[in-house]
Amino acid sequence: MIQKVLIANRGEIALRIVRACRELGIKTLAVYSEADVQSLHVQLADEAICIGGPKSSDSYLRADRIISAAEIADVDAIHPGYGVLSENAKFAEQCESCNIKFIGPKSKSIKMMGDKAIAKDTVRKAGVPIVPGSDGPVESETEAVKIARKIGYPVIIKAVAGGGGRGMRIAHNDVSFAKEYYVARGEAEKAFGNGAVYIEKYIEKPRHIEFQILADAHGHVLHLGERDCSVQRRHQKLIEESPSPFLTPDLRKRMGKAAVKAAEAAAYENAGTIEFLVDAKGNFYFIEMNTRIQVEHPVTEEVTGIDLIKEQIRVAYGEKLGFDQGVVMFEGHAIECSINAEDPARNFAPSPGTIGLYYAPGGHGVRVDSHAYSGYAIPPYYDSMIGKLICTGSTRKVALERAYRALSEYLIRGIKTTIPLHRAIMADPIFIEGKATTAYMEDFLGRTASDLFT
Repeated sequence: MIQKVLIANRGEIALRIVRACRELGIKTLAVYSEADVQSLHVQLADEAICIGGPKSSDSYLRADRIISAAEIADVDAIHPGYGVLSENAKFAEQCESCNIKFIGPKSKSIKMMGDKAIAKDTVRKAGVPIVPGSDGPVESETEAVKIARKIGYPVIIKAVAGGGGRGMRIAHNDVSFAKEYYVARGEAEKAFGNGAVYIEKYIEKPRHIEFQILADAHGHVLHLGERDCSVQRRHQKLIEESPSPFLTPDLRKRMGKAAVKAAEAAAYENAGTIEFLVDAKGNFYFIEMNTRIQVEHPVTEEVTGIDLIKEQIRVAYGEKLGFDQGVVMFEGHAIECSINAEDPARNFAPSPGTIGLYYAPGGHGVRVDSHAYSGYAIPPYYDSMIGKLICTGSTRKVALERAYRALSEYLIRGIKTTIPLHRAIMADPIFIEGKATTAYMEDFLGRTASDLFT
């Protein structure tokens, strides 16, 4: 049995893992940067080790220091959370070679699904629909333009090693393609150290819908339903909900089967997410697999009653899943709002600083996952998310009403946050009617006065 877990992350996800481990009777080791000494996960873990300076490149991205901390503290396993090293195949390999359980998929699966061109080819062979595009990375602008013309504009240029919206550019004709091609390559090289890109048909105003996958080491693969992640800004998800207000029962069933096929093709183990774009006619296309736990995993937990972090740990230990597809039940509706330290009225400018008053909402059907508290100083070095508000209800209408109420009583003073933005979205007729696509935020911001976000 796993006795001690090192948490190779920070913020709310690190705290979430501490809590799951404590309920399982597992000791925890927090690793932290000099900027995170006062973070809640450091205070609540059983042990803590500082691994470097404030910047992620000096701490949370230093695999060597994390492995050293694991060996010093004699841990059995490492949970990478999401972001940082969670989808780093080399880090997973290092854990494996040091006989430390990596609470995630095998390094081979991370490598396979982390390369978007290989991932597309893998799932295509398994019979999963993919977006029309290049067979792999394009070697030159000339080759890329030929492919774009063949597919038909608009097209999207994507970094092979991309994520988080970086290295992604849309082109509507040959002229704009020439410019965006080099911009995408430059962004990819800077962000990932790999400037390779591929080309796909750009599907206008689609739904972004992902399916949660769980798989054990004994060949059992199943899905836990979908999350609609269409409300995004610059490819960053702001609101997620389950079930999707767009999917029909038949489409949900077909997409779920396709998601399982994709995971099986990757010989996948542990928790992961198969992501699709769905057009207005219900045609769906695989776009990528996230080989880690997702920011929005609480939405799935709330509608299924399954603790995904605990399941990750059990699978890593070698246990079989304690249930099969037929017994997975979905109840009610859940919606999650990412609470970021940003100022929506100033083009989402970061708002680091010290929180004065912090009061989290409560009541029936309200869950808050956050590492923030009164007096906590938000460092300027990391992602701006400081919490997640998850609201559930027997119906989508009840969940939305509850979310609006909870956002109205969520108090964070001393910094700017996206709470007012989310409250405005919860009252927007288009969102209430379940008609939001990936183009929603651009439209919403264009027709909504910024003073509503103050």
